[in-house]
Amino acid sequence: CVICVFIAGYYVTKVAVPMYSASTTVALENREQNPMGDIANVMSGLSTDQSGVNTEIEVFRSRTLIGKLVRELDLINDPEFNTSLQEETAVSAAIRRVLAVVKGSDEEPVLSDQAIFDRTVTQLLTASISVSNVRQSLVFQVSSKTTSAEKSAKIVDTLAELYIRDKLDIRFSATERATGWLTERVGELKTELEIAETKAREFNSNTDLISPDALSALTRQRKELSDRLDATRANIESNTARLKTIENLDAGRPAVEIADELADRALVVTARRVRDGVLPASAFDQALQGLRDRLLAEQDRDQGQAKSIEQSIADLEIRVERQSGDLITLQQLEREAEAARLIYEYFLTRLKETGVQQGIQTSDARVLSYAVVPQKPVEPRKSLVVSLAGVIGLFIGAAFVLGREMLNRSFRTPDELEKFSGVTVMGQIPKGPAGSRKQILKYMIDNPASALSEAIRNLRTSLLLSNIDNPARLIMLTSSLPGEGKTTQSLGLSQNIAAMGKKVLLIEADIRRRTLNEYFDVSKERGLISVVSGEAPLSEVVFRSPGLDFDILLGEKSRLNAADFFSSESFIRFLKQAKDTYDFIIIDTPPVLAVPDARVIAPHCDAVLYVVRWDVTTKVQVQTGLRAFATVNVQVNGLVLNQIDPKGMKRYGYGEDYGKFSAYGTN
Repeated sequence: CVICVFIAGYYVTKVAVPMYSASTTVALENREQNPMGDIANVMSGLSTDQSGVNTEIEVFRSRTLIGKLVRELDLINDPEFNTSLQEETAVSAAIRRVLAVVKGSDEEPVLSDQAIFDRTVTQLLTASISVSNVRQSLVFQVSSKTTSAEKSAKIVDTLAELYIRDKLDIRFSATERATGWLTERVGELKTELEIAETKAREFNSNTDLISPDALSALTRQRKELSDRLDATRANIESNTARLKTIENLDAGRPAVEIADELADRALVVTARRVRDGVLPASAFDQALQGLRDRLLAEQDRDQGQAKSIEQSIADLEIRVERQSGDLITLQQLEREAEAARLIYEYFLTRLKETGVQQGIQTSDARVLSYAVVPQKPVEPRKSLVVSLAGVIGLFIGAAFVLGREMLNRSFRTPDELEKFSGVTVMGQIPKGPAGSRKQILKYMIDNPASALSEAIRNLRTSLLLSNIDNPARLIMLTSSLPGEGKTTQSLGLSQNIAAMGKKVLLIEADIRRRTLNEYFDVSKERGLISVVSGEAPLSEVVFRSPGLDFDILLGEKSRLNAADFFSSESFIRFLKQAKDTYDFIIIDTPPVLAVPDARVIAPHCDAVLYVVRWDVTTKVQVQTGLRAFATVNVQVNGLVLNQIDPKGMKRYGYGEDYGKFSAYGTN
């Protein structure tokens, strides 16, 4: 957090370039301004929905308008926007060289004037200009952010004026184009109108004088003739039927019945007189023959009349059909001429209106307020940047701590170690004072009441009381890997047991590294191997350093295989003999994961202590080490959590558990 705050503070005070922001307010008029009253404008009014507002914002940000701004203010020569004019820094030069290597070309391409202009427009548009709309209004806030207060104000004011000017130019251009197009179109429509009227006149002059009324009279006349034809045909059919009846008469039938059937009044009267004897029978036959002759004459007349009527109807239908087509054609030509006249008059009116509008165009936007030259920079916002840097640093630090916690595979509490391994933790040894190994040993001797000495004393007590009936006399200390403090624990445990008045022997079983000689100023050439091999008695090889109450048997350099040496009968016999001489024997063995020596020695010991370094030894290492002892049927008697850092425990949140290290003992 502190690092991020420091970097942010340095950035905002020494590195960041101050940026100044200025704003101009532009309002759009959603009401069409028309000084000519009802004359319609060529261009439609401004849309007030969201799409119209978004369109105006994009017009502000259009490359065409920004390009005019670049030319108007000569920003092509401003290094802030034309990056090719900026001085190349060491970082940018390095980046350019890296990009050149990636592209496989050492030469930077030469940009054309148009490319430089386009890049300047892009830089101005993306880095400086911003346009926003005031909610629920047609007011726009045009802002510019540059390194100069005056430049920012000038850019937004000029952009607003160019925007209004551009809208006027568009209107003038649209009106001019509309005037030209309407002039051309009016000429075309005038020609079309003249052609349509000429066609109608010529057609009307080349046909009979017709009208809808005359055509209707012809239609009625045709209907009357059709009715007459139907009546004549009905009369012909009736006469034909009566003639058939006369021809098919039965000679023996009474005259009255025949007369009734023929339905002729004169014949009925004659038949009754014949029946009454007024007239002779021949009179009825003469009357019947007369009826037949009359019917034949009427039939000939009716048939001739029917043919005449049919011919008249046919002629009339031809006239009606011809005149109907002519009338339709004439009406169509008249309608086309009328339509052409209406269109021509409309376009002529629009042409005159557009001509009037061409000189009275007004913009539908105006500047509400021009920019005020800012007095203070808006960037960098120092307090905000520093605060955010602090928050970001805090999060980064927390993430780092949490990541370390998640990745931690070591042990920090005895409960955690006990729960994982299933073995009792007999000792919790704090970290000793920093310094050489001689200084640590001297510290334990000179400060028997220190926290370190008290912790080793607690380890001694736990070890001796773990089996009261059969206390451990031959005690082995080992660890997973080197550097976990088992040698120091061996020395401390030996000293504490010897302080009880017991005779103690510390054996250095690590004959490969031989670390005990780093604790003492001793120049003995013979050691453990000489005693085991019988070359020298134990009493002559062991030594006791000033201030110590126990004997020490150092290791000895040899070409022997260490595992074979410790598994020999001579070494086992030596241990039994040493137990006869000493009350307790402490064996400092090599790490169990490094070499097999500890597993070879462990079966011959009464107790095995496994040293685990606090916050260093991993769970896998402890698990592997304990499994290694299990393969030789050796049960580890206790674990020692070593080199515990009380301050570190407080940082990890275990201060209450380890407060006893500071509550007891002296430093």
